[in-house]
Amino acid sequence: MKASLVLIIVLALGIVASSGLYTVSETEQVVITQFGKPVGESILKAGLHWKTPFVQTVNRLDKRVLEWDGPSANMTTKDKVIVVVDVFGRWEISDPLVFFRQLTDERRALSRLDDILASETRIVIAKHDFIEAVRTTKDRKAIRDVANTTTTGSAPSSADSRLGVLPPIIYGRVELEEEVLKNAVPKIEGYGIRLLDVRFKRIDYDPSVSQSIHQRMISEREQIAKLHRAEGEGEAAKINGERERDLATIESEAYRKVQEMEGTADAKATEIYAKAYNQTPEAAQLFEFLKTMETYKQLITADTTMIFTTESELFRFLKSSNPQAVKPAAGAASGEFTPLHKLPTLMEVGR
Repeated sequence: MKASLVLIIVLALGIVASSGLYTVSETEQVVITQFGKPVGESILKAGLHWKTPFVQTVNRLDKRVLEWDGPSANMTTKDKVIVVVDVFGRWEISDPLVFFRQLTDERRALSRLDDILASETRIVIAKHDFIEAVRTTKDRKAIRDVANTTTTGSAPSSADSRLGVLPPIIYGRVELEEEVLKNAVPKIEGYGIRLLDVRFKRIDYDPSVSQSIHQRMISEREQIAKLHRAEGEGEAAKINGERERDLATIESEAYRKVQEMEGTADAKATEIYAKAYNQTPEAAQLFEFLKTMETYKQLITADTTMIFTTESELFRFLKSSNPQAVKPAAGAASGEFTPLHKLPTLMEVGR
């Protein structure tokens, strides 16, 4: 009988102990409720703890940093551009007791974050132009300053000067994210939540206008490519022009030097000839004879027909090897024409 009583007491104590003792892990924080209402302070320290058995309930909340990933939503920017914005954030439970009283669990917390952050994001997007939301920093420079470049030596048109130039920004995407965070923090703190960060995951054009926007972007890139090609072609033409000019200068200088060398050589040859053939009267006559023979070779060919008088100075050596003894041919009076075939041949002149 005593053994049974002891066994019953031990079992009762075990049941009470199992209902009253509980453990808290490093990643958890606990709120104790009694008949559905929080009692006492929240348990933040990990380890073994005690509660009133059968009356109080352990409500476990996550102590770690939690994710929030909002749904994509259509929003309108200040410059009337419809965009699809996808936002995400990070948060944690800063006051478990307040959190439990206001929201009870994470599912309701995420729903409230959806409402608050989506509303604040919409307000911030509507206050700024589209370029402010997609540019990461206000210090980023334009892709290319076309206004300071020329393609054909003249100033570009106003349409060309806008190609590749990014519009100026005042704030930038990072400051817009910080503005959303700053505006949302006071509204969320009352729920026992600490909002750690908010970021834009994706900002895109509305699908209904994406195709036309992309086509316009492609057209602008093609125009910029044409400007680059035109500048390249202009530079190539400039280089080719300089090359041809340099080549013409080199050829002209070379031709001038050749002519100078040939002139110097001819003058030297003439000087040598003059010294050689001016030593005696016979040498001068020989020189005159040789030069005349060279002239005959150039003038008289197989198909040459010439008419000259008997007094022609050019053909005096064809009449006689002695220019002083030139007389009219037999049967021909002075001033008459003598056929070329009746004149002495070069062989005869040599004899």
